[in-house]
Amino acid sequence: MRPPLLLIGHGTHDDTGVAEFGRFVHRLRCRLDGDVADVSGGFVTGARPPLADSVASLVARGHHHLVAQPLSLTGDRAALGDIPGTLALAQELHPTLGYDLGRPLGPDPRILELLAERLADAAADMPTFVRGTFVEEPEPIAPGETAVVLVGHGSPSTSANAEVHRVSRLFWETHAADYLTVETAYVSHARPGVPGGLERCRRLGAKRVIVLPYVLFAGGVLERVWAQALAYGANHEGLDIRCAEVIGDCEGLADVVIDRYEEALAGAAATTARQRYAQALATERLQEIFPVPARV
Repeated sequence: MRPPLLLIGHGTHDDTGVAEFGRFVHRLRCRLDGDVADVSGGFVTGARPPLADSVASLVARGHHHLVAQPLSLTGDRAALGDIPGTLALAQELHPTLGYDLGRPLGPDPRILELLAERLADAAADMPTFVRGTFVEEPEPIAPGETAVVLVGHGSPSTSANAEVHRVSRLFWETHAADYLTVETAYVSHARPGVPGGLERCRRLGAKRVIVLPYVLFAGGVLERVWAQALAYGANHEGLDIRCAEVIGDCEGLADVVIDRYEEALAGAAATTARQRYAQALATERLQEIFPVPARV
């Protein structure tokens, strides 16, 4: 049986986000049943269960080595919290605890595919409800007249913001080449904000703009994205603004997490092999410098 998988969330005060995180932990537990010793989850801050409690629970069940996987699309420590520091404190309380840390989930090609699915759902022409009946949209809007605003969390870290901008470009070239443009915006801490991204699309001539959250789960961040988009739309009635759903709890996201788990274990095994080789080489060199005298 392989080591437990510990999923780490950044925390949220929104019950919807906590519930979706819990459902995703359950999905992974079912997927890995019989292969991985346990699957658990915890939050760095702002929600229950706290990460420290989840670690303590795994140790109490006899697990002393685990794979910690942050549920984060970027490597932004400011957004997710000090995971290494939190795990270091856990190791002080549980000296036998060891762990391998998985890398962020994005920008994996499968994450881009999930974004493309959310975009397609939002772009689908929907009938309009007028006086008790549904009527079709009078003028279909072509993809070439439609723009996309990919919205990340935003961070004080310029490298984290640049990573989101890179995802926008990758997404445009691989999954949205027919669209007018794919612009980048941020919820906070960086420019442009959602209104700024929408305004740029309007000035480029877009008749429809789809706001695409680069966010894993529903919660407070998604509500802020929608609120900013709706506020902008209230002052620009001629522009069709739509908001796509988050990536969410799904099999595609589970596939990426499982691959990160496998990768972390393989990396740990390779590191151990290199360490053993280096130790053997050092021992050999010491024996050459300080040969052991033969017994008479």
